[in-house]
Amino acid sequence: MSFEYGKDLAEYAVQKARDLGAEFAEVRYEQLAQNSFMLRNGNPEISLFTRTQGLGIRGIAEGGIAFTSTNSLNKKEVEQTVEIALRMAKASRKHRSRDIKLADVPSVTASFEIPAKLRPSDVSPEEKAHRTHELDKIMEEIGTPFRMIFMSDYESRKYLYTSDGVSITSFTPRIEAFMMMTMFGKNGPNQRFVQVGGTGGWELVDEWKLESKVREEARILAKVTNEAQKAPEGTLDFVVGSEVVGIICHENVGHPSEADRILGREGAQAGESYMTPDMLGQQVASEVVTIIDDPTIPRSAGYYQYDDEGVKARPRYLIKNGIFMEMLHNRESAFLMNTESTGAARASAFNREPIPRMANTYMAEGDHSFEEIFEDIELGIYMKSYTEWNIDDRRYQSKYVGFESYLIKDGELTDILVFRPALETTTPGLLKSIDACSKGLDFVAATCGKSDPMQGAPVWKGGALAVRIRNVPFHY
Repeated sequence: MSFEYGKDLAEYAVQKARDLGAEFAEVRYEQLAQNSFMLRNGNPEISLFTRTQGLGIRGIAEGGIAFTSTNSLNKKEVEQTVEIALRMAKASRKHRSRDIKLADVPSVTASFEIPAKLRPSDVSPEEKAHRTHELDKIMEEIGTPFRMIFMSDYESRKYLYTSDGVSITSFTPRIEAFMMMTMFGKNGPNQRFVQVGGTGGWELVDEWKLESKVREEARILAKVTNEAQKAPEGTLDFVVGSEVVGIICHENVGHPSEADRILGREGAQAGESYMTPDMLGQQVASEVVTIIDDPTIPRSAGYYQYDDEGVKARPRYLIKNGIFMEMLHNRESAFLMNTESTGAARASAFNREPIPRMANTYMAEGDHSFEEIFEDIELGIYMKSYTEWNIDDRRYQSKYVGFESYLIKDGELTDILVFRPALETTTPGLLKSIDACSKGLDFVAATCGKSDPMQGAPVWKGGALAVRIRNVPFHY
């Protein structure tokens, strides 16, 4: 079916909803092409070649709201889906204490296409499969007995149309790759995972230099598995690299800043939040901490120009100089908190509703050089990367276990590898113990999971190249 016909159906659905008395109607039409390849120990797993399209329909009627979807793209089916949505909306109002309304947004008509030198659809399946096999050969040659490679590309063509004047057409190609390797040695089994991702064409795969990255990560995995030593116990200073900074920003700040979590909607699905609305404007971290969620970073995994409710994307300063400044809002949560949407509504597919999500979450760089971060540390640990993490449902108690980690002694970063040190503390304790950030930024890709049914959203996380955390109690 042509994309133009899908757009016509979207507009027809909105008009049908208005004719049936909807106070608000929103329809997203999306065509999605996905190609995925997986190898496990050199053996091909089931590959995915999916082509999906459909309409996601959301309506407000008699103070209630509901979301439905259909992939049967004819007027009769669309009419029935709209009718179901409005019946559900009216029925849902009986179980709510107040009418549902959405924060106002400006009317906008826009069309954009993410540039790609080589679209993923123009690359043959043979070439994509060959790339995964080449990476597997490198891992096998280095001596990785268990390894897994997953590579996927997406092309999304989308049309958003609403009853309050939003009309946005977009084309977005994305690429991602995930690699995991396990080795056995003196320190027992040890594992490393690497994920890359971005918005753009197949040229990203070459820019990532995956072959070099795999060789280097496998080399470090072997050293950690066979040479890393036990770290000293006691109260230590930690320095964490941008990979660890990123997971802290994502888990300890990004998720608890999502307004639907704060309102309790996610409580039975992905957890709640230690943050509350009255914490806005309060000091929640040290003054050197600024954490930003920014969907406008070009070529990033979480890039978009408008969110899935038609709100223009912008950087969100979750924490600025230690102050909790703003939340991640969609239009519904923004209205409930008497504020504006922050353009954080994302849906992973046409058949998922738009909910508050992160995009690219990071800690801003500071004014220290990398070397200065270590200068006055008598005894500490530099956790450059991590191998596992754990956090409670309210995002309050957290634990991050180091992968590539080194001993810091007498103001110097040594080459002594430390085996699996754990940074374990509360979120307020962690954020308030940060006293320095270095110059420079780096990011890693991730897939952020949320909601039920599950929605996986591509994101970046990262930050300053080195962040210093004082006086962390450490023991095995």
